[in-house]
Amino acid sequence: LPPRFGPQQIRAESVMVRRYNASTGAAPFDSLLVADVGDVNVNLYNLPDSCRRIRESYQKVVASGCVPLTLGGDHTITYPILQAVAEKHGPVGLVHVDAHTDTSDMALGEKIYHGTPFHRCVDEGLLDCSRVVQIGIRGSSYAPDPYKYCWDQGFRVVPAEECWMKSLVPLMGEVRQQMGDGPVYISFDIDGLDPAYAPGTGTPEIAGLTPMQALEIIRGCKGLNIVGCDLVEVAPIYDVSGNTALLGANLLFEMLCVLPGVKTM
Repeated sequence: LPPRFGPQQIRAESVMVRRYNASTGAAPFDSLLVADVGDVNVNLYNLPDSCRRIRESYQKVVASGCVPLTLGGDHTITYPILQAVAEKHGPVGLVHVDAHTDTSDMALGEKIYHGTPFHRCVDEGLLDCSRVVQIGIRGSSYAPDPYKYCWDQGFRVVPAEECWMKSLVPLMGEVRQQMGDGPVYISFDIDGLDPAYAPGTGTPEIAGLTPMQALEIIRGCKGLNIVGCDLVEVAPIYDVSGNTALLGANLLFEMLCVLPGVKTM
């Protein structure tokens, strides 16, 4: 699958990311022990087995007291990661940036694929549904009521239209209130951004978020009890300029900068 090579490309572009966040003053590398622990050895021929391998790898990572920041990979990976995270922390709040809700139940008879992770997470009680917000949702759909499932669970859905031409700082003030003190996971699909900025993804949708809004969302999570993050769906095969992976690397750095315990300069 195209996103399979995303992590390697994000790593390559991350050489442009330096130690200090000049905008926010965050000094993550002076505050935390940060390490790249490499890739999970997934089974390319068996998706459920890949999910098992991811879950078991993250159980070890989480048990060590580590807060995982994951380079994806397609959005399927968030499901087994959240299995491991919720096993330790209980049901988590979710800040989910994406063009799509990823709450389908099935595709071609299969329950596990990159359009179903959050349906599976709800099924297994991994999410605190009163503390889920999905930002940047847009595009055409297979169903006449594409957000019904989300609303039925109690998710807050913020369509891209509500984000056009405005700062998302006020929205993030509301999100911080909604999330409270409980554990929070950030899941960022790069297709949440407009394909003008992030063309390197498998399911681009026009009229998306800007990089500035992406920074407002992530920086707006500062102070929350963040227990994990991911940045998924970077597909280098469609990323001719490398800009998508560069954006991904910078957004992961911004996530690192808002983790609990990060000091400012």
